[in-house]
Amino acid sequence: MLPHLHKKWRALWQPDMYHGWGKTRNYFEGWYFKFVSADKQTAMAVIPGISMDPSGERHAFIQVLDGIRNKAYYHRFLASEFKPDPKKFCLQLGQNVFSRKKITLDLPDLKGEILLENTTPWPKMLGAPGIMGWYSFVPFMECYHGVVSLHHTLKGSLTFQNHNILLDNGIGYAEKDWGQSFPSSWIWMQSNHFDSEEPMCLMISVARIPWLRGHFVGFIGGLLYKGTLHRFATYTGAKLAVKLVANTVHLNIGTPKTRLEIIGTPGPGAALVSPISGEMTGKVNESLQGILELKFYQDNKLVYTGTGTNAGLELAGNIQQELAEG
Repeated sequence: MLPHLHKKWRALWQPDMYHGWGKTRNYFEGWYFKFVSADKQTAMAVIPGISMDPSGERHAFIQVLDGIRNKAYYHRFLASEFKPDPKKFCLQLGQNVFSRKKITLDLPDLKGEILLENTTPWPKMLGAPGIMGWYSFVPFMECYHGVVSLHHTLKGSLTFQNHNILLDNGIGYAEKDWGQSFPSSWIWMQSNHFDSEEPMCLMISVARIPWLRGHFVGFIGGLLYKGTLHRFATYTGAKLAVKLVANTVHLNIGTPKTRLEIIGTPGPGAALVSPISGEMTGKVNESLQGILELKFYQDNKLVYTGTGTNAGLELAGNIQQELAEG
């Protein structure tokens, strides 16, 4: 472990970097890059990562989600092809390269180069290196989360299944997860496509969190609105109410100064592979055609109401029993 301590310490303060130095089993790490073209006719997610199962068997992967045709593809790589940079966020996986500024893809059915311009990382604060706040320092969390960029513009093109896709002036989002397993139940939603002249992003994650001998319902997220990031999280003292009506989720999240009311409705989706004890054996359905109806209040005054489209939306596990109230 000692040779890796410096790398792990650097990664702790830069959540987009690789965190798995010295890990050999019961571990996964994955990055999530979302691309939506300017005409919204293309919505994709590309997810590179590493899997280490309980026996120590390892492999790397790149998942591709076609959010318009609702199909998912899993490309498997040797673990030796997974090469993270120990000093900055840059990951090479075979001939594919991922960083905060550029992505190069060389898969059998997906090739091209995308520049990520005007990236918007989650701001660091004293005692809070990323979106998880002080929970980033807790060593026994089941799953950790980081935001690479809340909002950025795209430049470049892809060839996907012999079709050329132009992504110039499109919008992207990037985040990541690492740890042992995804939670038993969670809600995740994200959209950059609201009716707004300035860059706007909403991301909320609610999950059943194992804690010591019990568990709690925790949440993290933020609203980027008119150049300001409004944080909402368990560790900030924000309050949460969850209600599930059929396949639609209603969230009410508030602080003494700000409040969000969100109605999330999934669209058609596809099954992505998810980690269980580091092994990619779980399944989660994700839609990139979700709709997020948003109301944002400041000092009890409604300052924004609108609808987010091309939303990533996951409703996983027994939400009604483990996450919802009432």
